[in-house]
Amino acid sequence: MNDRAAATAVILLDYNGVVVNDEPVHCSALRDTLAPEGIVVDEASYYQDFLGWDDRACIREAFRRSGRRLDTPALLRLAADKARRYAARVRGGLQLVPGVREFVRAASALARVAIVSGALRREITAGLEQAGIAEWVGCIVSAEDVGHTKPDPEGYRLALTSLAAGRATARAVVVEDSRPGLAAARALGAGCLMLTTAYGAGEMAGADLVWPSFDRHAPAELIPFMKEVAIAGRV
Repeated sequence: MNDRAAATAVILLDYNGVVVNDEPVHCSALRDTLAPEGIVVDEASYYQDFLGWDDRACIREAFRRSGRRLDTPALLRLAADKARRYAARVRGGLQLVPGVREFVRAASALARVAIVSGALRREITAGLEQAGIAEWVGCIVSAEDVGHTKPDPEGYRLALTSLAAGRATARAVVVEDSRPGLAAARALGAGCLMLTTAYGAGEMAGADLVWPSFDRHAPAELIPFMKEVAIAGRV
């Protein structure tokens, strides 16, 4: 692998719905966390309104829509409860997005690979280990690392700064499954592949590519859609 290409070409992957197909688990964990508070989040509203946000943003928004106030201690308590419910549900293992193991391993020969997600770091590291791709991922940006959830591109910028240190620009493409994720990719200025693990292909307007999964696809297909992105603090 050419060192210059490795330093400047970056593939930025979301985690939930991109590496592991666990959005239904997050939906049920959030629903059960909020139900004792008298707040209902059904499956349709989760996918329409909450997908792509981190736990705290989801909980804040659910309270806002219910006209309820939420202080910081209560937010932290509910976020911890939601994380416990999620962990209990995935203890037996996670369903991987088809083809992700082979795709990420092959991608690491073409570019630097990062995971950028609103999930907790411990959730991501466990999933990468189960998928057998942890060694191929050069950077993880999780909910704990950023102050703003998607559609803000803060997490993606942080990953680029880490993987392309010392360079003014990088050629980047994002792999996402949510509309906030697509908006974050566009705000970053990167190309974007959308997977239809959460939405139908007709709801992916603005994506460069739309795939049902990684199965029967190769990372080289992303190269024409990599776009030059400025590295924070360099230009």
